[in-house]
Amino acid sequence: MRQVLTLFISTFSTLLAIINPLEVLPVFLKLLEGENTQQHRQMARRSCVYATLLLFFFLIFGTMILRVFDVSLSMVRIVGGIILIRIGFELFSGSSSSGSLIPTNKAAQQGDIAFVPLAMPLMVGPGAIATTLGMTSLVKHSEFELASFFAIACAILATMLVTYLCLAYAKNLLGRIGPMGIDAVTRIVGFFVSAMGVGLVFHGVIEALQDAHMLAAH
Repeated sequence: MRQVLTLFISTFSTLLAIINPLEVLPVFLKLLEGENTQQHRQMARRSCVYATLLLFFFLIFGTMILRVFDVSLSMVRIVGGIILIRIGFELFSGSSSSGSLIPTNKAAQQGDIAFVPLAMPLMVGPGAIATTLGMTSLVKHSEFELASFFAIACAILATMLVTYLCLAYAKNLLGRIGPMGIDAVTRIVGFFVSAMGVGLVFHGVIEALQDAHMLAAH
């Protein structure tokens, strides 16, 4: 069962690093500028519920979708790893394209900002989707497959709970940490996200070579 616990910790830490609620804070506060605390918490709850449902969709139906399009799980690991490496470098270097995702207040009033852009793509973007599919591919042939899927589901719920708490108390958190603190945490997180991406690429390449009978399976 140590493998299941390791999977939970790995999925939780990776998803939390990818979603990075500290980086979402400035966007969240900008979108809800002028709203009261109750509105902040209501929007945080809705956006996290949407994000949780999206992640569970890819957890349950992701493998099925890959089979329809005839994409192997090893390819998912490689592509997912490349995406994680790219996101990690962006976080580490401090470059972010999230500014273009912030609509004007007029545009925000015309749509549900809890879903777009908060839940998707700020929370559930390519990195979170790739992580969910990648972690799912790791347990496909595991003897603890059911327990492993449950561990991933618990990791998703734990990640979204932490994200909700960060958004619900965004003003207090931003006031305590400050822009410099958020920048430092984001860069540290970016380094580990890149490392996790390299690991996914490595395992994906090994599995692809084994599937092509170019490398002996151990």
